[in-house]
Amino acid sequence: MPEKETLERAREDAREGKAPSTQAGEFVKEEMDHIREGKHGAASTKQAIAIGLSKGRRAGVKLSPPRKGKDLGGDAKKG
Repeated sequence: MPEKETLERAREDAREGKAPSTQAGEFVKEEMDHIREGKHGAASTKQAIAIGLSKGRRAGVKLSPPRKGKDLGGDAKKG
């Protein structure tokens, strides 16, 4: 769940008419901070970006769906 401050910053960007990628950037920044703090075990910045974009999509940012073949192993862990 994104932090309240992150949601507010993204909504403010939307109100100002900024691009969806700018709005989603707030979620990506949050994930980068979480990795630096050691809140979860994402191993790379690519994972942080993917998690941040996913959170942005769930929060209603109008981003395109993830591209085919760019999944970083969601199905591999199910088993």
